[in-house]
Amino acid sequence: MQMKVFKDYETMSRAAADLFLELAASAIAEFGRFAVALSGGSTPHKLYRVLSSFEYASRIEWNRVHVFWGDERCVPRESPDSNSGETSQLFLDQVPIPKSQIHPISGTLPPAESAAEYEKTLRDFFGNMPPRFDLILLGLGTNGHTASLFPNTDVLSETDRLVSDVIIDELKSYRITLTAPVINQARTLAFLVSGQDKAEVMREVLKGPYEPERLPAQLMRNASGEVLWLADKAAAGELAE
Repeated sequence: MQMKVFKDYETMSRAAADLFLELAASAIAEFGRFAVALSGGSTPHKLYRVLSSFEYASRIEWNRVHVFWGDERCVPRESPDSNSGETSQLFLDQVPIPKSQIHPISGTLPPAESAAEYEKTLRDFFGNMPPRFDLILLGLGTNGHTASLFPNTDVLSETDRLVSDVIIDELKSYRITLTAPVINQARTLAFLVSGQDKAEVMREVLKGPYEPERLPAQLMRNASGEVLWLADKAAAGELAE
C-alpha cells in the first residue's frame, strides 16, 4: 500500500490523471489494451474533466481502452444519479473512444438480472482468465464503503460471483457492484479521497483494527496488486506523518 498526499483537490486530481496515462500506456504496451473500471461519486469529477482535456486526451490510444464501472445505482442512465451517465457527460462523450468499448452496467433491468448480465460481460471480455483490471478507481464513503460494498451487507462475504446486486437499507435502494474478490485482483487499485469529512474514516480504514463488516474498504487490504491512496491534505489530516 502506498499513500500520496497532495496539497489540494485539484493537485490530487491531476496526479490521478497522470497515473491513468501512465497505466494506460503500460497496459497497452504489454497487453495491447487497457481495461479500467471507473468510480462514481463527486470526487473523481475533476479527474474526468482533466482526462477529457486536449492535453491529456490527445496522449491516450482510445481505440485500445475499455471502460467499465465498479458499481452502479439502479436508475435510468439519464438520471443524475447514474454513475455511467454522469461519467459519460463529464468525460467519455468528450473523447474519441469507440462506443463498443464502453461497458456500462444496466440500471433499469431487475437488480439480479443486471448483476448477472454484467458478470457475463466481464467473463466475455476476459475470457478464460480471471477478470483482472489494469486499474480500478475507488472512492471512500464516510461510513467506510467503497464501490457499493456497504457496511453489514451480504455482498461483503461473496466469494463466487464477480458482480452482485445489493440492497442498501439506509438508502432504500438497490445497487450493482463488483465484488471484493474481483476488485482485489486488479493490477492497480487507486483510492481517491478528498475533504475533511473523510479524515476520520480514512484513518480508521488504514490504521484501525481490521473490521471489514463495519469498514468494507478494509477488504482491499487483501489486494494482490498495487494499492494506491491519493488524498488531499484535508482528507489525510488525521493520519500520522
